[in-house]
Amino acid sequence: MSDSAAPSTVPAPLAGGAIRPLKLPLREIAPWAVLMGALMLLGIYFVGSEAGAFSMVGGTWIHEFVHDGRHLLGFPCH
Repeated sequence: MSDSAAPSTVPAPLAGGAIRPLKLPLREIAPWAVLMGALMLLGIYFVGSEAGAFSMVGGTWIHEFVHDGRHLLGFPCH
């Protein structure tokens, strides 16, 4: 079995020893970027405003769970 049959995932060096960057199409990155952005916004919501004026969940368990993170990020809570 020959190693030359399998495509290489390592970028080939150019003349002068430079390495070519890996080409990633936007259509492969976009869904993951949107998902990560939505999860980050959800996290900021829970850390920043849950158990406050815009509380959607009853009780204070979410507030207590993210309490130290609120102070670390500069959100006032009491």
